[in-house]
Amino acid sequence: MARIDETRPFVPVNIAVLTVSDTRTEENDTSGDTLSERITTAGHRVVARAIEKDDTDAIERLLRAWVSDATIDVVITTGGTGITGRDVTPEAFERVMEKRIEGFGELFRMLSYQKIATSTMQSRAIGGVAGGTYLFALPGSTGAVKDGWDDILLWQLDSRHRPCNLVELMPRLQEHLK
Repeated sequence: MARIDETRPFVPVNIAVLTVSDTRTEENDTSGDTLSERITTAGHRVVARAIEKDDTDAIERLLRAWVSDATIDVVITTGGTGITGRDVTPEAFERVMEKRIEGFGELFRMLSYQKIATSTMQSRAIGGVAGGTYLFALPGSTGAVKDGWDDILLWQLDSRHRPCNLVELMPRLQEHLK
């Protein structure tokens, strides 16, 4: 059974938040605001935040810049994971990722199914690793952001989570480069 082991120290991680949208601005980015608030409430740091248009090349450039920034441990995006012509976040992720975290998208859709039933099949939520940085793409709705953070990432980005968590693996993400 998963649990928080209070005998272990909490290790805050540095997270960059990207909203992918042709219509959102700083004034109406409710999903980015919700995600950022949840990150800081959990004890982590939002060290970068941006809004980028639904443009594969632009998203890829920003992801690569953030992956190469040693102060960023995790990138979480919101938006652009659907199936319309403008939804290109997973394609940008595919260009950047070294490894996929298959279970993230699978788990997100399983949990989402409990709330929105078969509509969850339209989500292409994805997770992966690049340059020692975790990458997670969530759908753009505030509800999806809450589900992805509250039900998955909150726990996996808590160093006290047992039986295992993503934080304890961070020092090993670039072992293949040694």
